[in-house]
Amino acid sequence: MRLIIHPNYEDASRWAAGYIAGRIGAHKADRPFVLGLPTGSSPLGIYRELVRLYREKKLSFAAVRTFNMDEYVGLDAGHPQSYHRFMMENLFDHVDIDKRNIHILDGMAEDPERECRLYEEAIAREGGIELFLGGMGSDGHIAFNEPGSSLHSRTRIKTLTGETKAANARFFGGDPSQVPATALTVGVGTVMDAREVLIIVSGYKKARALRAVVEEGINHMWTLSCLQMHPRAIIVCDEEAADELRVGTVRYFRDIEKQTLRAYREKTEREK
Repeated sequence: MRLIIHPNYEDASRWAAGYIAGRIGAHKADRPFVLGLPTGSSPLGIYRELVRLYREKKLSFAAVRTFNMDEYVGLDAGHPQSYHRFMMENLFDHVDIDKRNIHILDGMAEDPERECRLYEEAIAREGGIELFLGGMGSDGHIAFNEPGSSLHSRTRIKTLTGETKAANARFFGGDPSQVPATALTVGVGTVMDAREVLIIVSGYKKARALRAVVEEGINHMWTLSCLQMHPRAIIVCDEEAADELRVGTVRYFRDIEKQTLRAYREKTEREK
């Protein structure tokens, strides 16, 4: 696992967007780049930066295919709080992605279990997800895989906890009762199948969870702790989110990144 600590959310978002753009740009043109994407407030800075890079002609989504993490059950694509609408407004309507290459779970599916099964099959047909971008909840969850979720779970219907509904109430007029009770979500196992996972974390409210995910053991009560088992996992965070990490932990990861940057610069110089 890599842990990259930036002074603030804006710097962390710029770094993450630059990393994603670099991975897309370096991908072989003989097959699409399959990108997993989240919603919520965590990725907004990244999406703004990706749009900026596209407008400056430094990035193209023409060869990108996407799979989103989740969708509320009972909200159609046009609902103001649907994740379909969120993605269109914050990313897809502003870049050159082919809309046929966008995959988002259908919250209005007549057979939700079949919808989830077909979603897993669609990911497999694309050859799997190259990079899965995600955020982390204040209780250490990823997507809607809340505390207690199986670390081997696949795309499925998930009942939302009161804490999650309270956290998302800000999008529903501040009323938790207006937040849908269930959602369709990729599983922890689905995320772990990606060849690379990149998570952005910001703010003091997530500091306790980040400490558990990074410094404690693998635990289904902190589902993002699954990253400890992933061969290519990156967490990029701001100083506030790192506030409860041990001094030694912060020093270790910062030293590793300095060495990584030094090696990259030396390699770049040799190739000139």
